[in-house]
Amino acid sequence: MAVSPDPSVLTEPCDHCGRETPHRVRVELRAENRDPERAAYSREPYRISVCAACGTETVTRMNTA
Repeated sequence: MAVSPDPSVLTEPCDHCGRETPHRVRVELRAENRDPERAAYSREPYRISVCAACGTETVTRMNTA
């Protein structure tokens, strides 16, 4: 039986290492408005990837035009 790779570990280029390395990737909702009354309406998805080799974290806003 074939073993499926862990879907939370991806190989991608790391700008800090300068090579293709495994990364742990997650999606996080972040409030962009600091006003507590409006924060619930200003959440946007961000892709956070962390290089397994050097620990560099890269944050990218996903909902861009």
